[in-house]
Formats: sequence, C-alpha cells, structure tokens
Amino acid sequence: MRTGQKLYERAKKVIPGGTMLLSKRPEMFLPENWPAYYSKSKGCEVWDLDNNKYIDVSIMGIGTNIMGYGHQEVDAAVSEVVKNGNMSTLNCPEEVYLAEKLIDMNPWADMVRFARSGGEANAIAVRIARAASGKDKVAICGYHGWHDWYLSANLGNDEGLAQHLLPGLNPCGVPQNLKGSTLPFLYNDYEELENLVKNHDIGVIKMEVQRNEPPKNDFLKKVRKLADDYNIVLIFDECTSGFRETYGPLFKKYNVEPDITIFGKTIANGYALSAVVGKRAVMEAAQNTFISSTFWTERIGPAAALKTLEVMERDKPWEYITEMGKYVTVKWCELAQNQNLNIKTFGIPALTGFSFESENTLKYKTFITQEMLKRGYLASTLLYPSTAHTKGIIDPYMTNLEELFHVVSQCELENKNIDDLLEGPVCHGGFKRLN
Repeated sequence: MRTGQKLYERAKKVIPGGTMLLSKRPEMFLPENWPAYYSKSKGCEVWDLDNNKYIDVSIMGIGTNIMGYGHQEVDAAVSEVVKNGNMSTLNCPEEVYLAEKLIDMNPWADMVRFARSGGEANAIAVRIARAASGKDKVAICGYHGWHDWYLSANLGNDEGLAQHLLPGLNPCGVPQNLKGSTLPFLYNDYEELENLVKNHDIGVIKMEVQRNEPPKNDFLKKVRKLADDYNIVLIFDECTSGFRETYGPLFKKYNVEPDITIFGKTIANGYALSAVVGKRAVMEAAQNTFISSTFWTERIGPAAALKTLEVMERDKPWEYITEMGKYVTVKWCELAQNQNLNIKTFGIPALTGFSFESENTLKYKTFITQEMLKRGYLASTLLYPSTAHTKGIIDPYMTNLEELFHVVSQCELENKNIDDLLEGPVCHGGFKRLN
C-alpha cells in the first residue's frame, strides 16, 4: 500500500465516510488502490503523497477548475488577500464589487447573497423562495445538495431521488414531518410537473437547467410560464452548469430567466464561493428570515471570484472547454465503434461522460480506472475539461484508452473474464455505507 492508501485507512477510523465529499471517496473510483490524497496540483497534473505525478482526465476537483489547477492570476489575487488579512471585524469590500459584477452579468436580477458551498447556497435559495412565496412545498428536478429540505424527497420512498444523479441516498436523520414537502419530477416531463403544481400547494420550482440531456419542446419556457401562472418562485440551480457554455448561466442559451439562480464550483476556480442571485421582489424576503454565517464574510472567496470572472471575460474558457468536450466525446464514440462496443454518452460537452451498455458496466469502469492509473492518469468514465487539457494531453490519453476498450470488447465476447482482470473491489455506483 502506498502512503495515500494507508492514510485513507486511518481516515475511515476518525472521519465518518472517510472524506468530506462523497464524490472524492476512493470507493467511487478504485476501492483500495486509488491514491486518495494529493500533495500538489498544477494545470491538469496532480501529485500524490509519494510524489507520483498523474494527469487528471477525470472530474478536475469535482468541476471546480475550468481554468486548471493553480491558475497564476487567481492565486496571485488570493496571495494579496492572505498578505493583507483574510478576516476582520469589518466587512470585505470585495463582496459588494462581486455582487455588482454578478448583477451586471445578469440584468434580470437585482440582489445577491453569498455562501461558500453549493449545498448551503441551495438551502439559502430555498429558504428565501419559501419566505417569498409563503408556501412550504418545493418541486425539484436534479441534484441540489445534502440538506434536510432536499433529502426529504426520499422519506417514505428511497427511490424519490434515484434518477436525480445519486441513487440510494438514505434520509436517515431527516425529520419525518418533512415528508411530502419536497416532490421530485423528471427532466423534460412537463406533464408530471404540471400535475404536481395542480395537485399540491407548490411554492417553489427548483431545477437544474440541464445535466444529461437538453430541454425538449420548449420545456424550460413552459416551466417559466407555469411558475408565473401559479405565482411560484422559479429557481435555476447553475452550481454545476454555470460558466461552462456561456459567461454565466446556461439558461441564457434558451432565452428564459428564473427568479433566482445559483452559481458555485467554477465561479472562483477552486476557491470556496457560491452565489444566490435573484430578483429584488424575491430576494428581499431574506430580510424576513434568518440567514447568516461567520465565514460567508471571509475575503478569499470573493477576491478569487472577482479575478476568475475577469480572466474568464477576457479568455472565454467556456468556448474552449465546450469544444474540447465535444472532441473527447466523439473520440470515445469512435473507440467504442472500432471495438464493437455499445456505450452511452451523456452530459453537456463541458461535463461529458460515457457508460458501457452492459451488465458489467461498473466492473469495466473499475478496470479502466485501475489500468489508466498504472499509466499515469486519474481517469474514469467522466471528463470535466479545463483549459489545461490540450490535444497533446488528450490524444495520448485516447491511445491508452483504446487498448483498454479492446480488452473490454474481449470480455464482452467472453474471450476474457473481467473478474480475472480486477485487482480489488468494484467501484460504487451511488451512495453506499462504508465500514
């Protein structure tokens, strides 16, 4: 066992679940053999605790670093903040400048509240929207974090959120009296949403603009009209999709506007900052409830976000990562076709992924991660492109992947047995209890 693997064994004894984020648990990639921890990162390269260098062709900090790790200009802005003091009794002026910047980018909006993570920003948005609407029930579509209001969708029905990114989420610890307060609907199923609105006293519709498939039959515009007709607050969660195809929200592509939107992940290129942006008539309801936290006032997050937005506006990284994502997706399909494999691709280009259409899909995913790690890659069946992913990096990755696709094809033909090729347990496909 290497240093990182040993440290993860220690972590599981003192940290429930082993890590703070489900998506970073080694079990999600390569149980027992994933490096688990890093010592440094730069561009799209990551060094583990034994100083082994890997090229990150997976999820780039869970989608936080579209301009690569350790961006020089953003890091320099943060260094100035550290030098001049990150925290004091007074407020940092950067939060005002950043709020004004986000409103300038979103002329439909008037006010902003900041937090430091996507989950808490989602909780803030729901609290404000409930306060504004005067109603408790929320209709949701997509993944919106870990708080009680969201997980309550699984009370009495463990499959309520199964088709919203993570299957198997256990609402243990969520008060039972929240049952029925959050009601899920499927993306592009307008009739399902309409029935929820007509049969329940819905005050908030909260949804991702797009994740695995585009809107069909004017779905988003129909949702907007439905919200207007029933005096419902509409929230578009852009924590994941924001800044990946446009300078700001993805909903700009579809000519539809929410009452509130949420940004996170990419907005500060790896530094902690999330934003709730909305219309004054809704956002002022925040004054009628209590939403407050000490570390939402620290300075690093807003300073990093201001510099990130400045660089984004100049360099337009969303254009590059979208084209690179398209390039990678086409290459995956070509590799599969050449090996007579059936794969399904999903996601917007800048959040692209694939899965094998086989009963052994998780075993094949584990095998690819296992073998690519030996070749110096952090790889899975997802790629969140960054500006650091050049074709000089992607093309050799594809060459290595082609050899592994050939092995998978041999397994599908039963010339090889995938179980004989795996050197440890199969990766997890959702939320599972870790002992």
